[in-house]
Amino acid sequence: MGQIRKNHSADFKAQVALAAIREDATIAELSSKFGIHASLIQRWKKEALTGMKDIFSSKQAIQETNHLTDIKDLHAKIGQLTVEREFLENASRRLGLFGGKK
Repeated sequence: MGQIRKNHSADFKAQVALAAIREDATIAELSSKFGIHASLIQRWKKEALTGMKDIFSSKQAIQETNHLTDIKDLHAKIGQLTVEREFLENASRRLGLFGGKK
């Protein structure tokens, strides 16, 4: 008769992986403490470390995207303000209120 497979929660996996990363104890000690096989701990540790790389790289990509969006918005605002300033300058000239040349 085969053994029943256990489904571990993400919290439990994170706790085990973090303990392995911290090296609180040897893998064998962690295996007996948590009641899981050592190869499973190694796999979760590897997945956690790989996942951390993805987290930080995706944050950087999001920041770069936000930065580019901000630059586009600022360029659009600069263009709008330039057009408004030129319109008001021309209107002031027509009314004789502009202090510069007519």
